[in-house]
This record gives sequence, C-alpha cells and structure tokens, in this order.
Amino acid sequence: MSQQVWAAQALESFDAVVSATEGFRSRAGQRLMAQQVARTFSSATLGKVDEESGEAAPTRSIAVIQAGTGVGKSLAYCAPAIALALSRGTRVLISTATVALQEQLVNKDLPALAALLPQPFKFALAKGRGRYVCKLKLDRLAGTGEAEEEADDDLFAEEEAAARAKRPRHETEARIQFYSTMAQTLSKGAWDGDRDSLDTPPEPEVWSPVAAEGASCTGKHCPAFSQCTYYDKRKELVGAQVIVANHDLLLSSLGARVLPELDNCLLVLDEAHHLPATALDQFACSMDLSRITWIERLSSRGLRIGALLEVEEIADIPKHSAQLRQTLQDLARIVMDVYGAQLKSQPSAWGPARVRVPRGELPEQLIAPLGLLAASAEGFLDALRAISKALRAEMRDKPDEAKRLSTLYAQIGMLAPRLEALHATAQLLLQDAPEGAVPAAKWFTLEVDGDFIVVKAHASPILPGTTLRNHLWSAVRGAVLTSATLTSCGHFDFFLREAGLHGDEATTTLEVPSPFNYAAQGTLIAAETRADPKNAAQFTTEMVDALLHDIARVEYGALVLFTSREQMRQAVDALPTAMRSVVLVQNALPRTQLLRRHRERVENGEPSVIFGMQSFGEGLDLPGRLCESVFITKLPFAPPDDPVGEARAEWLRAVGRDPFSELVVPATAIRLAQWVGRAIRTEEDMAHVYCYDKRLTRTSYGQRLLKGLPPFALEQRAPL
Repeated sequence: MSQQVWAAQALESFDAVVSATEGFRSRAGQRLMAQQVARTFSSATLGKVDEESGEAAPTRSIAVIQAGTGVGKSLAYCAPAIALALSRGTRVLISTATVALQEQLVNKDLPALAALLPQPFKFALAKGRGRYVCKLKLDRLAGTGEAEEEADDDLFAEEEAAARAKRPRHETEARIQFYSTMAQTLSKGAWDGDRDSLDTPPEPEVWSPVAAEGASCTGKHCPAFSQCTYYDKRKELVGAQVIVANHDLLLSSLGARVLPELDNCLLVLDEAHHLPATALDQFACSMDLSRITWIERLSSRGLRIGALLEVEEIADIPKHSAQLRQTLQDLARIVMDVYGAQLKSQPSAWGPARVRVPRGELPEQLIAPLGLLAASAEGFLDALRAISKALRAEMRDKPDEAKRLSTLYAQIGMLAPRLEALHATAQLLLQDAPEGAVPAAKWFTLEVDGDFIVVKAHASPILPGTTLRNHLWSAVRGAVLTSATLTSCGHFDFFLREAGLHGDEATTTLEVPSPFNYAAQGTLIAAETRADPKNAAQFTTEMVDALLHDIARVEYGALVLFTSREQMRQAVDALPTAMRSVVLVQNALPRTQLLRRHRERVENGEPSVIFGMQSFGEGLDLPGRLCESVFITKLPFAPPDDPVGEARAEWLRAVGRDPFSELVVPATAIRLAQWVGRAIRTEEDMAHVYCYDKRLTRTSYGQRLLKGLPPFALEQRAPL
C-alpha cells in the first residue's frame, strides 16, 4: 500500500470518529493536525533495512506540532496514528510527561476511541518497574516491618538503616501493620500491586523498601515470578497495539527492550516541551563520597556468594573494595580542602550547599584519585557481572533452590547500582572537553545529616539536544512531538535546539492555533509596582499588597503562581484573618485533596484561591468558574543557582554568545505561556490574568515574552 493511501485512510478514520462522536464540535485546526500526523507516520520507513543488499536507506519522518489549548490534540494524534499502525502491522508508543495525562489517555480517550474505530485494538499503560511492588520484599517485611536476619538479608542502604534505628516504636509498629495489610490485600486480589492504585500512595521512604527494582530482580527465576505484578503488566504490553508510557521510562529504557523498538513503531511525544529537561535528568549522575560502608557489605557479599559458586573473578574484589574506600575518603578530603570554605559559608535553609567547577576544569589534585576510582569501580563491576552470570546459570540448573538463589542475587543487586553510579560519575567528571567542545557541568554539594557531614560529587551534560540526538533520534523512524507550548517568543528554533532536532532534514514544524477567541475571552492586566523586581525584598512587599487587594475581589476560583517558597510564605503571612479560610496553599494538603476542596468550594458558590508554585503552573485543568483569575507574581525565570544552567551560560559566554537572550528568555517564554494557559480552558471561559512584573511591558525581552502569549486584551495598571 502506498504512503498516500495510508495517509488518506488514516485521515478518513479520524473524520469518521469525529462524525460518530455525539455532540463533538468539528475543529479545522484539529483536522489540520490529524492530517500532519497521518502524513508523517505514513512516510516513515519501519523495520530492519538491509542497505548492503541494495535496499534504500530508511526514511525518517518527524513532525513538531504546537497545538494551542482547545485544539483537541489527543484525538488528533491518536485516531490517525492508531489507524495507521493497524494498517501497517505496527504499534503506537505514546509518551507523556505527567501521570495525569497518562491516566486521561488510558481511562478516557483510548476507551472512547476503541468504541468508535471499526478495527479493534488493545492498549496498555507502561510504568517504570519501581511503581510496582516486589512480592518477595513485601513478604519479607510484612511480618516485622524490617528485613529478617539483617546480617544475611540486609537489603537497605545504610542511611535507611540509620533512619530505622531512630524511628519511634509506634512508627515501626505502624510500618509493620502497613506492610502486613498491603500483603494481605495483594494476596486476596483486592490490590494489583501498583503504587498509584493505592487509596493513599505511600511516601517514598515507606514504598522504597518494597519497590521492584531491576538490579535485584531475577525475573523468571524468582519463586514469586508467577504472581509478579510487574511481569503481569509486561505481558499486557506484549499484546497491546497502543502503549502509553512517560518520558522518563522512554529514555531510561533505551536499548533495554522494555518498550517497542523505536525503528519499528510510531512514536508520539505529548507534553514534548518537558523532553529536554527529562533528558538532562536521565543522563546526569552523582556519587556519595562520605557514606561508604556499603562497599564493605557489597565486597563481603560478593566474596561469599562468588566462593559458593566458584567464580574465579572474585580474587581481586578485596583489592578493589579497599581501593574504592580509600579513594572516596581521599576525594572527600580534597574536595573539602579546595571548596570547604565556600561550601560551609552557604546558608543551609534551602537544601545542601553547592559549589560548581568553573568551565568543568577540575583541580589537578582530583584527577588522579578519580582515575583510580573509575578503574577500581570497573574491576569490581566486572567481578559482580561474573557472579550474576553464575547465579543465573545456577538458577536455571537448580529451580528448586530459586528462592535462596534469588535472595543472594538481590543482596548483590541492591548495592550494585551504587557502584555503577560511582563508575559513571567518575567517568563524566574526568571527561575533558577539547578546545571549543561543550564541557559537562560538574559540582560538589555539602549537607549535614545529624552529626554526619555528607559530601557528594555531581556531573551532567549541559546540552540536552546533543544527548537526545545521540541516544533517541538516531533510533527513531517516525515521531510526532506535540504540546501547547513548543514555540518560544513566536518561533520553534529554541525547542528544536533543545530537543536535538534543529537542522534535522527529517523534521517539519506546524503551529495550530487555539480555537479560542482570546481577545474577547481574556484580559491580561500588567499591574506594575514601583520597586524593581530585581530588588526582591521591596518588590515582594509591594507585590503582596497589590495581590491581596486583587484577590479580595475574587468571587469564585483563582490561581496564584509564585516563583519561590519565600515569596509564597510572605504572601501567606500577610493574609488578613478573613481571607485565610479562602486560600489553599500548595503542600498544606496532598494535591488531589487540595483540588477537590477547591472544586467543592466553587461549586458551593464560595470563593477559593490556590497558592502554588511551578508544579501548579502547568497541567492543571480548571475550566469555567474554577479559575476565573490567574495571578502571576513575578516572571518565572529559572532559579539562578542551577549548576547545569550556570555551566551552560558560562560556555555560551565563552564562545561569544548571549545566554540571556539565547537561553534564559526563550525558556522563560515557554514557562510563562504554560502559566498563562491555566486561564482559558474552554470556548465559554472568561478570565483575567494579572502579572505584577513590570519587566513584561517595560523591557525589550518582555515584548518578546508577550509575543509568545495568547492575544489577550492588554490593560496596563499603574502602581496602587
């Protein structure tokens, strides 16, 4: 079948779904997007290509589509992509950035589409292994709340063990009861083992000890394999034509065969503006230079288990272990000698003290120890790989001993990732950028944990585009990237560079405007202060006065977005008594409870104002009266002390480029557009957006930011 026929049939499927959906409003922009999706996916060459035998090189096809709020982008990509996948005998992989969108797709959009498309299809949700419970770990903990026979079965990191020792007795008893109840609920089939499906998902410190992890998992050799939630979910993925994952899982599982092969599926990246930041997070690494007793535990386990299995490679483990411990101590001492004064002089109120290495050029005295660390870690890892290989062979040959062998495997696997992190971090820290090349960001942190001082080393790439180009796009054949905010200041260039697609001949862009009449539905009020926003103390005082004046007039729902905790704290402290019952503050309640209370108040005709920060600035869908006003306290520039951003700005200046214009303003434009996007969610909404930062209208870069916002009616207000 030709590309044109595939594309035409896919668009026909979209049209048929729209026609069959009762009360659905046809949107020209949505169909334009569907057309581009069909064209993109029909022209990509899928599957293996043998160029040596004369087959043409595979055609790559990638579309970057900005679809404004209200376009209905989920249907615009789902209907044609799924129709094409069914025609071509392949699968669709949809990746999102948030759990909320994953759940919307799996629980609402895809079931509705499955009921309307003539050809049936199955869909499944893919989550990281750590979202599911490990039955072996849960059974171990359900009886005691701790690991039994700790000397032989200690599956916890030392800081977690220290936390257990400090835990009050009543809290330990509560843990025992929690794990016991969880185990009973799982055994009765009343819970599916997914952390997110618990009525109240547990805190990370409670969930971590029972979470499934790849490093300690023996797969089909595990005695609980037939009851394993994670592998049950994996089976669902095998039979599904549509898989919904997230950006973290997509990037962390590259080459691991957890998701469909990227050269033989249709890839949709929704909320694609998150992809660059996710890439930096995925390929960053760190190591603890202070808490090192785990090395001795890993060494003794490796020697004991290796000896049982007669693994010859364990002979050098004592040498590698001793070398690692000594080298980490040396590194911690050198870091404190070089950077200690800077680290100790920083206030500790907002997390660990931090110092970045200028230009990524490490002090000479750190080079040799890091080289020794990398070599010792590599030798140790080689020995562990040999032990793991022998364990798997033993499990295969002695299935009746699977439980004992699985426990041995887990004992090594729980600590091996720390050794891998040492190796990766040392390598990236040692990476020396040639003249003109881009250096990695490198930094050290210091924090106090009780009486203990913890020194850590960190490293990260600084250009997400390069990372994505090398690791993702080199494998992808057909992809659609979409979001409501992919242009910055009116152009795609910034996102294309960040995503690694700038200059890629396979990439096309399309901007689909929102169907909303922003000029009639919304007003942007530029409410100025006398103080310059750079004068934080004076500005915040004036801004809070103006904010309180404005939110006192809120009749229904409103959202106030802050750029710092301190700014939000001052606003909360300034609230008059009568207004305190109206305001809901982020983190005072779990997010779902806070939003539920907000809806209840508005539905009862009461005013309700949410105070939130960055995570409330996107993804919130509060239509109609739930959000009639959005208050932006200050332009959302990224935090000034981000070491990766600092390193990148430093490199840009070194090569004669302007980081503020090239990096800071475009990134802020996307963030601001997301914040403003909370205001108008439907064709019927009417809303006001207030911005108290006079730089929006008084500076040249502010004018650039305005170009990236919906065309609201603009009102300028002098200081109160």
